[in-house]
Amino acid sequence: MERLDLNDSAKVAEYEAFLQRHPKGHFAQSVRWAKLKTAWRFEAVIERDETGAIAGTMGLLIRHVPGTSIMYSCRGPVCDLHDEEMVTRLVQAAGEIGKQYHACSLKIDTDVKAEDEVFWGICRKLGFNEPNHSKNFEGIQPRFVFRLYLNGRSEEELLASFQQKTRYNIRVAVKKGVEVRQCGEEALHDFHRIMVTTGARDHFVVRTEEYFRRMMETMGEHMRLYMAYLDGKAIAGTLAIGYGDKVWYLYGASANEYRNVMPNYLLQWEMIKWAVERKAAVYDFRGVSGDLSEDNPLYGLYRFKRGFNGEFTEFIGEMDLIYNRWMLAWSKWGSKLYRRLNMLLFRLRHRG
Repeated sequence: MERLDLNDSAKVAEYEAFLQRHPKGHFAQSVRWAKLKTAWRFEAVIERDETGAIAGTMGLLIRHVPGTSIMYSCRGPVCDLHDEEMVTRLVQAAGEIGKQYHACSLKIDTDVKAEDEVFWGICRKLGFNEPNHSKNFEGIQPRFVFRLYLNGRSEEELLASFQQKTRYNIRVAVKKGVEVRQCGEEALHDFHRIMVTTGARDHFVVRTEEYFRRMMETMGEHMRLYMAYLDGKAIAGTLAIGYGDKVWYLYGASANEYRNVMPNYLLQWEMIKWAVERKAAVYDFRGVSGDLSEDNPLYGLYRFKRGFNGEFTEFIGEMDLIYNRWMLAWSKWGSKLYRRLNMLLFRLRHRG
């Protein structure tokens, strides 16, 4: 097992370069992203091929809870996911690190589609439990996303591929005078203010403004903040991350007013144009519900993202390799209580 030396800048650069060129690479596996997670420790294991080049990695976020710790490899491991020997070595190496931290489990939610029976077969042999089958947003990462495969298409070709209503709404935003700008830290306060409005409306807890500021600092050129303005007033905003061959739509915020001028459509289009500029392979709209019934309160989000004609994708979902079942149950209870209290405090602070 090779353990990434976070104090060796050359090793870190080699690790990051591997993630960015590998088709399964993901920003959440990066050292940059780990620096944002101040409540977690970060470790990474590396496997090399016979030439000495990196062939597989697994980044691990580790959080202490009373009496134990939990390990989470967000969108890991990064390797040929059908190479049983490689996946096994990475998972076993993670287990060795888990011993040091007295971990009760290793959670993964790998970037692999639900129908990939080969990868699931490998995980089953290694002792992972059955993947969760949540339909909405019960997991840490969304199980269902829309992905737009760019395939080298131009902006004109992509725009023509969108559904007619989506193209119309992009034109409405332009006609009504909505202006989208790529912004820096100076716009974070407005973005956060609108995020709080969105969270109160849609019932989710919003990160602090300082968190988004640190995100901008740690991700650097890999992150962009886009803001939509109408008559000089900020009315909506999005955060996007470009890493490797993908661009992800990470956060979105919109004011309760001005929805009739369709700023969210124009914001998405500007982020897609960034993906084209980067020559990315994929633009990832991130989460939607897997419950596609029209009476689902989340159906509107699905319909909005579907309009860009991406591919509806179901990931395999979260799986746990359990080292200590009783301590895992304890940690899950504590995490659930923490989330409920956090939501209650957020609602009390922003009621009305």
